[in-house]
Order: sequence, then structure tokens, then C-alpha cells
Amino acid sequence: MSTSVKNYFATSSPSVGATVAEVPGLYGSFTFSEKLLQRIWARGEFEGAAARTADGRTVKILTPGKWNGLGGPDFLGARLRLDGMEMTGDIELHLHVGDWAAHAHARDPAYADVMLHVVLFPSEEIFTAGAGGRHIPVLALLPLLQRGLEEYAEDAAVEAFAGRPLARVPAELAALDASTLKDLLARHAARRWQQKIHFARQRVAKLGWEEACHHTALEILGHRSNRAPMLAVAAQFPLAAWAAGGVDLAAVWTSQDGRWQSRGVRPLNHPRWRLRQYAAWMVARPDWPARLRALAKTLPVPSGASVVETRAVRRKFGLPAWRAKLSSALCADAVRGTRFDTLVCDGFLPLLAAADKKGGLEVNNGLPVRSERAEISRATPEDRDAPELGGLWQIWFPGDLPATLLPTLRVLGVFAAPARPACQGAAQGLLGWLLETGKY
Repeated sequence: MSTSVKNYFATSSPSVGATVAEVPGLYGSFTFSEKLLQRIWARGEFEGAAARTADGRTVKILTPGKWNGLGGPDFLGARLRLDGMEMTGDIELHLHVGDWAAHAHARDPAYADVMLHVVLFPSEEIFTAGAGGRHIPVLALLPLLQRGLEEYAEDAAVEAFAGRPLARVPAELAALDASTLKDLLARHAARRWQQKIHFARQRVAKLGWEEACHHTALEILGHRSNRAPMLAVAAQFPLAAWAAGGVDLAAVWTSQDGRWQSRGVRPLNHPRWRLRQYAAWMVARPDWPARLRALAKTLPVPSGASVVETRAVRRKFGLPAWRAKLSSALCADAVRGTRFDTLVCDGFLPLLAAADKKGGLEVNNGLPVRSERAEISRATPEDRDAPELGGLWQIWFPGDLPATLLPTLRVLGVFAAPARPACQGAAQGLLGWLLETGKY
């Protein structure tokens, strides 16, 4: 068991039978629910190729089963290949292995066809006792997760917000004067920036610089609908394979057969189109992670800029020209528009800031905090740190954000063309406030 897995297990709330766990995060504890675990299973948002039961048998998930919103097992009629033997049956998910006994499932006939007990946190138990003492294999997902628990919880909250239009501007914000509102948004934007650095740091520590860039780019190209299969593609087809021209797009597509989501997806977000974009990107710029590090040394440093000065600062530092330069230098203009801006704000800048050469320091509300991930400092651009890049992130062009954010900020007078065009920082600040206060 890795150190990170041990830490999660030791600090999560092990309440028997609980449907949520309290897990430590960057800004205090957060909750992780069984419902979120079920969603991760349904979407396959984990490294399925590495799945092994607690007793060491390989697990190949052929179909995850039908998500059951009623009584009984969580997923019905799943198909698995357990050590090469194909099986059909039900799947039950819990946060902890002891929750099965706490819920008395062994005495409930509805659970008689459960063939796999999926849990979040690993334990010393290698089987779950079914009816009549039947041994049900246990699969722990935490070691297989593609991202940290906090990132999954964060993404779930953003998705929930994105699906609910704001009926009106929150009264608390409308009542604030301009200066107070600006400070509130800046405070929440700073926290969002630090979260993005935190998530990027975890990825670089796990994968190394080049693969972290590769995974991040494909994940962003997948957007919300196809994030999971894109991450699986990144794991199965590493950067070196794309750079060498040895990746067949037909094989990439079929590798995630049945997982791609196209219903309700705009043509430009269709995963086939996004894969073609990345293939063109890699043909033209196979060394783009190295290019990103090199460009970081010359990026503009608009520190201390506020939303009121956005247009003037963008002009002063030539950000429209920089936008075009980065698009050309890093991806040969294969990706443009708001998706490229999302790559910059959710990918390129956090990845660069995550690798801080100055003794492994993070910046938290302006105060240096010793990082536990100092070993990744080898990936750090020599003269860039989190505060400098944070200033650039604040006033960068907004990417793909929940549709209600920008109109709300315009109504509040935060964005007012042409002097105060929409920018990433204030939009992320509003999103952070909405998520933290539950106003979504």
C-alpha cells in the first residue's frame, strides 16, 4: 500500500455503516460519499487495467452493471473476468469493507448474487462473508484512482453547479459594495488557484513531468463528458508512443469502446474530434512538455493586477499576442478558442506552478508552507513560482466555465466591456464562493 493510500485510510472517518467519509483536504476536511464512489465505478474513473482483488486475482471489468437506485445491490447484472473466468452478477459498493456486515447484507436475499464487493479504502480483510459463509472477493478502488479524492469531490460539485442555472444573483453578493465584492472574489480565486496547484502537484509526483502534461491535456480535451476514457487513453498510450508516431487512432478509439459519451455533446467536443486534435498536436509538437517549461521562463508577470485593470494589463503585457504564441508553440494551433484557454488555466499554468524549485514551497494565502512533495522540484522552471503565475492566471481569458458564471458577474458589474472584460480569476472566485457556501 502506498504512503498516500495509508494516509487516506488512517485519516478518513472509519464509522461502520456510514455513507460518507471525512477526508483531509487542502483547506480542511471534506466529505466523500458512497454516491460519489458509485459514480466513479459507473464511469470507470480508475485504472481498471491494474485492478486486483485483495487476494491477488486480476479483475477485468467488462460492464459495470446497471446502476440500481432502488433497494438491493448498487449495480445489477455486471460482467467481470476474474482471473480469466467470466462471471455475471451484482456489485455492492461501500466506503469500508465492514459496512457490508453493518448493513446485514449477508442475511438479505437481495444480495445473494453479489460477486464482487467494491470498497474505497483498503483493509486487511481479503474476503467478505456472504450468505452461508460464501467468500465474496474484495476490490479496493483507492489505489486505482486516477486523481486524489478531493479532486473527485471538487469535480462532482462543479458538475452539480453546472447543471443548475442560477435563478437570480445571490442576494449576499448584490448587497456588497464594489470593493468588498472584489476582495471576496479575489480571496476565493486565490483558494481555487492553490487547489489547482495542489492537484497538479499530486499528478506530477505520481507520473513525472511529461506524463503529467500528457494526462492533463487529454483530460481537458475530454471535458466533463469524456474525462474518464481520455485519462484511460493517456495511461494506455503514453506520451512517448504519440511522439514516436506509433499510435493508431482507430486502436485508441476501440480501447475505450462503450465508454465514450456523445449524447448531448457538441460536435466540436465529440471525443473522436478531440482525439484527432491531439494527434495533430503531437505530430507537430511531440516535445510540447519541454517547450512549456522553456516558455515558462519568459512568460509575462502581471502581479497584483485586479479585474478593474484587466484590459489595461492585458494590453501592457501583450496577452493576446501571448495567447497566439502559446497556441502555436505548444500545440501548433491544433486547439483554439475557449478550450485552449482552459488548457492554459487548468493545465499549463497549474502544472508549472506545481513544480516549485525553491525548497518545495507552496504558497498558501501569501505565506510559504513546506510541501511534502519537494522531490518534484526537478520539474520546476528556474525562475517561476506560484505567485507570479497566479497573477497571469487571474487575468487570463476565461475558458470553458459553467454558463451562468459570466452573465452573473456582468449583472454584478464585475465584468463590463470594454474596460473590464471577462477573466479567469473573478469567474473562478465566484465559482469558489458558490461551491463553498452551497449557493448552487
